[in-house]
Amino acid sequence: MKTHIPKVDLEKRPWHVIDANGAVLGRLAVQIANVLRGRNRPVYTPHLDAGDFVVVVNAEKVRLTGKKEEQKTYMSYSGWRGGERRATVAQWRKSHPERLIMHAVAGMIPKNRLGRQMLTKLKVYRGAEHPHAAQKPAVLAPAQ
Repeated sequence: MKTHIPKVDLEKRPWHVIDANGAVLGRLAVQIANVLRGRNRPVYTPHLDAGDFVVVVNAEKVRLTGKKEEQKTYMSYSGWRGGERRATVAQWRKSHPERLIMHAVAGMIPKNRLGRQMLTKLKVYRGAEHPHAAQKPAVLAPAQ
């Protein structure tokens, strides 16, 4: 008996656009990660990149529940002594709101070469405009 490995047609990867206005960050990130991995398609295979492209607009209007807006912190470390930096969600939202969604989605996909390749199919934009109109993205309703 042989295992059937589906062929992933790289030419037929649809584009989806999601409006993050008022959407909860965690629920939105799960939905985006599933589309990037291809879990919404019948040819899903964990070791293949069968996912679609996702464009997220209005990243600065994403919503967090509870007191996460003031209490949640993101830590980065430069590798140098004393190089630890912490930033709150409010600080990230003011300077780089795209990072909120990118960071949440990156935590939900594999941490290897395949996952990094999947992240290249995610495009996040601060406002309502995006330069991918030529790809004719289909509107995907965010999970509430």
